[in-house]
Amino acid sequence: MSIDRQPVSAPVLDEAIAWQLRLGDGAVSAQVRKELQRWLNQSAEHAKAWAQLGGIDQQLGSINSAPARRALQINPHSGRRTAGRAFLGLAVLCALGVGLTLQSQPLSAWIADERTGAGEQRSIALADNSQIQLNSRSAVDIRFDQRERRLFLHGGEVLVETAPGNDPRPFIVETEQGDLRALGTRFIVRREGDATRLVVLRSAVAALPGDLQDGRAVQAGEQVLMHRDHLDQNQAAPVAADAWSRGMLVAEDLPLGELLAKIREYRQGYLGLDPSLESLCISGSFPLHDTDRALAALPASLPVRIERHTDWWVKVVPAQPAGGPGR
Repeated sequence: MSIDRQPVSAPVLDEAIAWQLRLGDGAVSAQVRKELQRWLNQSAEHAKAWAQLGGIDQQLGSINSAPARRALQINPHSGRRTAGRAFLGLAVLCALGVGLTLQSQPLSAWIADERTGAGEQRSIALADNSQIQLNSRSAVDIRFDQRERRLFLHGGEVLVETAPGNDPRPFIVETEQGDLRALGTRFIVRREGDATRLVVLRSAVAALPGDLQDGRAVQAGEQVLMHRDHLDQNQAAPVAADAWSRGMLVAEDLPLGELLAKIREYRQGYLGLDPSLESLCISGSFPLHDTDRALAALPASLPVRIERHTDWWVKVVPAQPAGGPGR
């Protein structure tokens, strides 16, 4: 069945996400199912928002069920490790943790005006009454003066909602790739390697790469990837692009490797993926502040299992171990 991808209103999307979170809290009673059905029947927009978040069946599969929890399997050989191997593993994890931290944020982020750690989000009211929300592992400098209002995003992701009013100073989000000038709007800026992704949720934003004289306007419902010397073509913004600000990750036919890359931003330690599984695709909604629960949902939709060595070392592997049952 095709799904209408036209955007729904923010309040309705918030309600749909609240239902997703409610259904994920535990066993779903008959009364809760009835309440959900009443909400879905209230308007076509409710049903459309729910469909865009992944459908009823995805959540009513109850990722908190016992079979899903058992998917978080412990390596049967982990108890046989010698003390020396355990110490070595801890040392590797510590080194890996430092490496992953430095990869996720540049050194300059550690002295930024505002920053968040793994799994942390923060809402900040600015001096002009604009609002920003930092996603996990993000860092930003805030520079307001008489001429302009400027943020510098060192790394990660920020959701910006500029204050209504007649402030004559331009509102600019700067990254290493260039400037993004808000035109009274709500938008997301995300650092992605050597590029910056802009997603416009309301009104418009002018994108100006650092090495160009001219930029381009990006309208509500569009996104663009900005490089230092050019802009990619404008594309449709993903469904529920700002769902992370409400604690959810919404995936639409997303490669498993990309999904785990997003979940990894909210976890400490190592989260690996068997290379044979990278191209598998998945749709659905996943809780960002309980990544174990998000991972436990995967075996219900894909031929995978979760191999847990410690809380700091988790890997997604094929459901059938290499070599078959007789190995």
